[in-house]
Amino acid sequence: MNSAFSALDWGIFAAYFLVLTLTSVILSQGKIKSTRDYFVGGNGVPMFAVAISVLATSQSAATFLGGPEYSYGKDLTFLGFYFSAFLAVIFVAKVLIPRFYAINAVTVYELLEHRYGESAKKQAGVMFLIGRLFASGARLYIGALAISMILFLDITPLHVAISIAILMFGALAYVYSGGVKSVIFSDIIQAMTYIGAGLAVLAYLYVSIGTDFSTVIDTLQADNKLNLIDWSLSGGFSVWALFGGWLLLNIAAYGLDQDMTQRALTCKSVKEAQRSLMVSIYMTIPVALLFLMIGLLLYLFYQHPELSGFSTEVVQKFEGEKITIFMYYILHEMPEGMRGLVTVGAVAAALSSSNSVLGAMSSVAIEDLYKPWKKKRSNVDEIHFVRASRSAVLIFAVSLSAMAMLSYYWQRYTELPLLSFALGVMAFAYTGLLGVYGAAIFTKRGNTNTVLFALIGGFTTVLLLQPYILGEVFDIKLNFAWQILIGTLVSFGVMMMGKEQKV
Repeated sequence: MNSAFSALDWGIFAAYFLVLTLTSVILSQGKIKSTRDYFVGGNGVPMFAVAISVLATSQSAATFLGGPEYSYGKDLTFLGFYFSAFLAVIFVAKVLIPRFYAINAVTVYELLEHRYGESAKKQAGVMFLIGRLFASGARLYIGALAISMILFLDITPLHVAISIAILMFGALAYVYSGGVKSVIFSDIIQAMTYIGAGLAVLAYLYVSIGTDFSTVIDTLQADNKLNLIDWSLSGGFSVWALFGGWLLLNIAAYGLDQDMTQRALTCKSVKEAQRSLMVSIYMTIPVALLFLMIGLLLYLFYQHPELSGFSTEVVQKFEGEKITIFMYYILHEMPEGMRGLVTVGAVAAALSSSNSVLGAMSSVAIEDLYKPWKKKRSNVDEIHFVRASRSAVLIFAVSLSAMAMLSYYWQRYTELPLLSFALGVMAFAYTGLLGVYGAAIFTKRGNTNTVLFALIGGFTTVLLLQPYILGEVFDIKLNFAWQILIGTLVSFGVMMMGKEQKV
């Protein structure tokens, strides 16, 4: 394993954080007069900036490291997930975005208030907050784990905690004072950083292998590594799954999850919001391909010694923990300078998702839960809610950090699959939201009472279908895409049981 950070690596790391510090100060200068300014930038954010922010928010440290892992072990069929996302974005842009703008929404759950009443908005908001706490806390842990491995060459509790603090302070630097507008413009910096790091790694790997392009393609083709389409029924990213559960999940992620959709709500108009989503997905597909290509070159580097000259056995373990092949490469082969660059790339990928979730959770907590409650009890000005929004950002920063540390200890000292549960819990919540929104938009059925049961029903269905529950009892293993589809159908069915409610 390579030694700890060199002076050059630390210099790159320090330069990156200097840029973060300076830009956070500059981007926080704008005057925030209302929660609309804080949460949706007063609907004055340029379309292209929003598009890059959506791209950055859709990525994370898990994507940065997980993309190469998939293509290293399998092929390019994971790219189909993003073509499914392309179809989902078209649906969100054409069907959901006009409805959000028609009611001048700050959060996506306000649409349910117009259809089913205030309690429906609150129930959906609470479901989002619970799901995001688990899912984003676990993602924060994964990002911190990677940073601790690279920076400190270990994963002790102290170093993981320091890594969590690095990510959370970086996120707070933007979102606390400047709100979503500051986050969006900072996402441009994060996207440029991790895409640049990815391109540098791709170029370095290609040179390291030391063979011509046609040999690379022929070797990958011979090993079936360039497959793009999976027609099987059981494949994780088969055509059937892509047009079923994964399509539904992407609709929820881009249109029903405040974390992502908040970006589109900052645009000047419906058309700008629609264009921002379309442009973001045009950019996301080549970025996803970039990290899949890194995985393919890692495959050639480690599995074809006749090309790379590398013949040492690869054991993807670090202090007993399984690590991705990209992380293994960073720890064992990456030269000084490149290691620092990849580290800031991983930090940037993690930051782009961490700062967005703080703003999203705060917006739902204040706009959907606290503000209606407070206004019924006292007459307060808008500045009160701006202060409350910043307080909520701090509270959620602490909560997510605590969840990240809980994930650390739980993974080590119990056999319960908390991490897989935590990572999937937002997707569990999506099924209920998909069923409720499906009923609200396409039917006249459902009411306040059925919304709660539909949200719980969708979540519970996917939870019960997990391998560690249903698999243990009936030895049934359903692909996650099918779990999403079944959970959505259950939720939608519950909504259809309720009579029409007019608000």
